[in-house]
Amino acid sequence: MSMISQGAAERDDAGTDAQVAVLLPRASAREKTLRIVIPILTVILVVVAWQAIVSINHIPKYILPSPVDVAVSFFTSDWPILLPALWVTLQITFMALVLALVGGVAIAVILVQSRWIELAVYPIAVILQVTPIVAIAPLLLIYTPNTQTALLICAFLVAFFPILSNMVQGLKSVDHNLLNLFDLYGASRWQQLIYLKLPAAQPYFMVGLKIGGGLSLIAAVVAEFSAGSSGAGSGLAFRLLEAGYRLNMPRLFGALLLLSLTGVAIFGATSLVSWLALHRWHESAVRREN
Repeated sequence: MSMISQGAAERDDAGTDAQVAVLLPRASAREKTLRIVIPILTVILVVVAWQAIVSINHIPKYILPSPVDVAVSFFTSDWPILLPALWVTLQITFMALVLALVGGVAIAVILVQSRWIELAVYPIAVILQVTPIVAIAPLLLIYTPNTQTALLICAFLVAFFPILSNMVQGLKSVDHNLLNLFDLYGASRWQQLIYLKLPAAQPYFMVGLKIGGGLSLIAAVVAEFSAGSSGAGSGLAFRLLEAGYRLNMPRLFGALLLLSLTGVAIFGATSLVSWLALHRWHESAVRREN
């Protein structure tokens, strides 16, 4: 009787495991679908509520335009003005991000090679980070040859420090047992850096990349505000100010929408790069995937 009961229990366990194996993919697929559907529905509800508030209260367009007003204005008259301005802002953003990535990684590698170099250089980076960019911009306008260079330096300074600090932390967070193993096999400092420290710091670098990507866009816009750039070759910051002065609220909201979508796109792109780099081996990305 005990053997029969044991066999029945084993069959029940096997059947339960099979049911769980069938249900898990379904639950995972449903969860992935909800992750996409719920944010979209939330945005739709916000837009519908915005339209309802404007329509019910008969709010004038020059105070608060409806989503329909913003869309009509953008696709009829504003896109030839806003899209070139967006391109100018994007150029500054991406150039600043690339410079921040190269400079942050290079200086981080230099800092971790010597404690004395770190003590000498790191405070300067902190001072540049905590100083408001609106205070630095007027000085840069005086000492740089043109406005675009000043804007690029401002955006670079804001995006640089998160990448530097995360990279330094990553290079210092290498497992000491692995460092001892490399020392045991006689690896040089260059070999330790290339084959151990840089791969181990990759997750920290990806965090800095995601933070720096968003900050570079914010810094580019804030720098444009601070510099007071204007004219045909100006970015979205000037178009925001211009629309506000003229009470052209649909254009102002259109420019804000472009900036928001650009920020979301940058965050999505950097998150995708991080996932592609880490999902095969790093614990945080593997957990997210599951």
